[in-house]
Amino acid sequence: MYIDLNADLGESFGNYKIGNDEAIIPLITSANIACGMHAGDFNVLNKTIELCKKHGTGIGAHPGYADIQGFGRRNIDMSPHEVENLVTYQLGAIDAFCKKHGVKLNHVKPHGALYNATSGNEQLSQAIVNAIYNFNPELKVMGISGGTLVKVAQEKGMTVINEVFADRNYTDEGTLVSRKEAHAMIHDQQEAVEHVLRMVRDKKVKTETGKLIDLEADSICVHGDGPEALAFVKAIIEALNEEGINIQTI
Repeated sequence: MYIDLNADLGESFGNYKIGNDEAIIPLITSANIACGMHAGDFNVLNKTIELCKKHGTGIGAHPGYADIQGFGRRNIDMSPHEVENLVTYQLGAIDAFCKKHGVKLNHVKPHGALYNATSGNEQLSQAIVNAIYNFNPELKVMGISGGTLVKVAQEKGMTVINEVFADRNYTDEGTLVSRKEAHAMIHDQQEAVEHVLRMVRDKKVKTETGKLIDLEADSICVHGDGPEALAFVKAIIEALNEEGINIQTI
């Protein structure tokens, strides 16, 4: 049994440092790298891909809304056509640096508000999938487990990655609790470890109401900008190893 362990990284900008990429990248198996619209810039993108190449970490594009001030976590009213172009633009940016360093892009995972907006929205999901497919149909599509984005990508014949979150609470519908809610994030390390093991080993998640629902787990996400990120990653790896669950890029 194996699982992918990913983090959202490359989110620093100019003189502003976010996250602890240098320490996290050697530990994880996949990195979702900001493409300069919600976070990151050309220098950060270059450096993050260099780090991934050095440590053999799978490289993923993390396109988001053009909203650096809001960190891509605010909804922006855009047509599906505009979203398709937005994603295509960002894929071109990260792929240029991949080619520079002689590495391949492995997957695409939308960021923040764009990621959440795909839930139940087939038009938006189709726009994102079309952008990825037209850019490179071999790229894998990462989205929330069982969500609209992965279903649309599967229908297109693409390889999907069902993602689960180590540090986020879930609703009874299998979506993430809104960040506007006080209990959206999991800050306790032991709670996060138990949460992950339940999802990976038992294929179930305990929701905010205490209900257990089924889900598929191909990759675990730890948010790289969180203060507990590095400690969470280390604890999760240790727990998975104790369970005999291998960690590898999907």
